[in-house]
Amino acid sequence: MNSIEKALQKNKALAEDKKKQQAEQTPVEPTIQTMDKQPAATESLHHESPSEAVDNVPPVVDEPKTEVSAEPATQQKKIDLTELQNGFVNKDRQVINEEFRAIKRKVLGNAFGPLSKSLNNSNIIMVSSPNPNEGKTFTAINLALSIALEQDKTVLLVDADVLRPSVMKIINQPFENGLMEYLLGDVDDLSEVIYHTSIDTLRIIPAGKSHHLSTELLASEKMLETVSEFANRYPDRIVIFDTPPLLGINETAILANLAGQAVIVVQEGKTNLNRIALSVEQLNPDMAKGFVINKAHKGAKSGAGYYGYYYGADN
Repeated sequence: MNSIEKALQKNKALAEDKKKQQAEQTPVEPTIQTMDKQPAATESLHHESPSEAVDNVPPVVDEPKTEVSAEPATQQKKIDLTELQNGFVNKDRQVINEEFRAIKRKVLGNAFGPLSKSLNNSNIIMVSSPNPNEGKTFTAINLALSIALEQDKTVLLVDADVLRPSVMKIINQPFENGLMEYLLGDVDDLSEVIYHTSIDTLRIIPAGKSHHLSTELLASEKMLETVSEFANRYPDRIVIFDTPPLLGINETAILANLAGQAVIVVQEGKTNLNRIALSVEQLNPDMAKGFVINKAHKGAKSGAGYYGYYYGADN
């Protein structure tokens, strides 16, 4: 090998050595660094336990619940009856109190006395009249107020005159739902339509809104079960139904089969005996019946005032 060939080989070797040095000094590409980090991340997920993975999920159960802000439906405003003064039974000793004491003694005697064993639902009282505007609702309210004064009795006043509700109008109290809404299923629980009053022993159920199927609703199994609960759940309770008039109203005939007693209100000088007799025929023959003569004019010497009452048992 001559000197020229040796020089060329030497230069070639030097060039290769230089390339190796340059290659070793070349910085690592950023993509390689990124690739190096992935296995570490994958490994950490692989070793994470199932419980730890669940803990990392946002806890849905900690979100606010709707029940926190919602008030129970049974927490209703009490009906204030303290303003019922003129013409209504109250704690003062006045003529109307004495008149309704005489009426309620008969009702309570039939409901809890010896006769109660022969009556079906003896503590369910329907208050009606042969014709409209004879004072049945006025009588039903006052009878409830009078019984509420008893020391060992509670009263539930139900406005069952679903065609012409008057109880809440007379006591001037608003309401949202009543008996019809419960029977229709618009209200789930009966307690939602039982309104407390300022008298601890008196509760009221409004009639609710009028409905074209009111006859069928009152004749339903649900109504029968409701009345049965009224009659049997509380042994000290009297339930008073203010019903539609007796003549020509199908709803009243249905309610008459659910009650154990009937108080028939007759306005003096308005209803003849034939219509009274027809009214009695609409009632269940096995129930106890009594009459209240309303708006009876009495002499000034009697001191009884404008309203007079008479209760007679029909044997």
